[in-house]
Amino acid sequence: MTDIHAGMLEDEDFDTILSPDIDFSGTLNFEDPFLIRGRVSGNIETAGLLVIDEAAVVDADIRASTVVIRGSVTGDVTASEKVELSLTGRLTGNVSTPKIAMEAGCVFNGRCSMPETQ
Repeated sequence: MTDIHAGMLEDEDFDTILSPDIDFSGTLNFEDPFLIRGRVSGNIETAGLLVIDEAAVVDADIRASTVVIRGSVTGDVTASEKVELSLTGRLTGNVSTPKIAMEAGCVFNGRCSMPETQ
């Protein structure tokens, strides 16, 4: 799939990277590109890009512009631009986004609504 951000982004593209040894619980609010490699539970809100890396485990409702899921997410995802599930991505929850891309082999359990953009 040519639309997946997963292969195009490097660590230098992110202002913040949550390391694999971090276990965060609470609400994350940010604007700049953010990469999660650890564990997060709670809520995530951003006007920007969120990438959940392969080993990451997220148990949170997410509101973002673009969400790229390479790891495991449990929670509802609302994206104003798009949601991308890579081959290694696992999502259990509902999705609301105008665009969704899923690589063969990903796992998605939930409902998807695709509101039209203005």
